[in-house]
Amino acid sequence: MKTFGAKTLLLAAAIIAGAGGAANAQDRRQNAPGAFDFYVLSLSWSPSYCAEAAERGQSGRNQQTQCDRGRPFSFVVHGLWPQYERGFPDYCQVPAPRLPREIMTSMLDLMPAPGLIFHEWDKHGTCSGLTARPYFETIRKARSSVKIPDEFIDLEAEKTVTPDQIEEAFIKANPGLSRSAIAVTCNRTRLSEVRICMSKDLQFRACEEIDRRACRRDQVTMPPVRGG
Repeated sequence: MKTFGAKTLLLAAAIIAGAGGAANAQDRRQNAPGAFDFYVLSLSWSPSYCAEAAERGQSGRNQQTQCDRGRPFSFVVHGLWPQYERGFPDYCQVPAPRLPREIMTSMLDLMPAPGLIFHEWDKHGTCSGLTARPYFETIRKARSSVKIPDEFIDLEAEKTVTPDQIEEAFIKANPGLSRSAIAVTCNRTRLSEVRICMSKDLQFRACEEIDRRACRRDQVTMPPVRGG
């Protein structure tokens, strides 16, 4: 019989304890479909995403769909994510139920990247407790409940703004939305996403943990929308 040294046993115990600690740090309901507290609607500033994809030399089909020069996308839906008050579930069914292609294609106006749609279903949709069609219908309802500020719909030139100015524009355009329910994220110097917290019935609600992960830069740039 093979024996193990004391250091090996201590290391194994630490790994096991660490794994358990990671799960407990999120939520005792970890990855139980439908057992979550609220949603985050994540709206990605598409021109930033496309600029960063180009810099990384990524030219896959997903980028071509979203980032083709003839596609004038501004904010697009990154996802609708089930959340715990602390942490979040993901990949709640492995393997995930197959997403019918017709549902994927029906979402391309909001999420103009096929690979993203399949990924979001596998990672987040399976945690919603909904089947595919009602989950994506919920994404559409959530997106329709948020008004994009007019100044961001057809941005023709690069704009430099503060994260606070972006939040204020969304709050002004959406009665009932408060600072405690919205967070702006950034990647290097660019605006990345606007994340809005919603209850399960898609009402705006506070979310302290999401706000803690917000962009801390004084200013961010918004690359212009590519005309079509």
